[in-house]
Amino acid sequence: MRTRVKICGLTREQDVAAAVAAGADALGFVFHAPSPRAVDIEQAAVLAAQVPAFVSVIGLFVDAPRALIEDAVRRVPLDAIQFHGHESPADCAGYGRPWIKAIAMRAGIDITTTAAAYHGAASLLLDTYDPALAGGTGRRFDWDLVPAALAPHIVLAGGLDAGNVADAIVRARPYAVDVSGGVEQAKGIKDHRKINDFMQGVRDGDCRR
Repeated sequence: MRTRVKICGLTREQDVAAAVAAGADALGFVFHAPSPRAVDIEQAAVLAAQVPAFVSVIGLFVDAPRALIEDAVRRVPLDAIQFHGHESPADCAGYGRPWIKAIAMRAGIDITTTAAAYHGAASLLLDTYDPALAGGTGRRFDWDLVPAALAPHIVLAGGLDAGNVADAIVRARPYAVDVSGGVEQAKGIKDHRKINDFMQGVRDGDCRR
């Protein structure tokens, strides 16, 4: 199986073009003002207009008001919604889009039980826990914590880059990987060479899995 790739935290049209040209399957736009990678709805609409067919547009929200999410869904062609805060299963439903729930990997978490609670999710995104940050920590967690039975529904995130993504794919065997900081020259500014190197790393991992 080919591992899908989401490149998140895009803020510039040239970076959208580079991600698409490199073969990314999905692009993520962050609707969370405290993030250095945040875009507003107007910016996201402009960026999403550059995305061709068959590349998914994902909106990322962190404990956002329902009205904001509904407004983004109306004005930006979002293919799916990613919830990256403390949203309950009920908070994630009702937008007419598939949704992804991010889970912070912390000591004592039972991923199987969590997956059952969020059974309506199209996928679970596993990221590194940080008490102060909702994501984008640049740190990885122990990939061996990903249950093999859930791996086909898992998006793996947290500290991935061109140097480690192949090993991550071999060990965790996720459906997809998600990268942001690992392909940047500065927060919110993507490095096009790093994007291409990351995509090669994914292909290398797929050859070994």
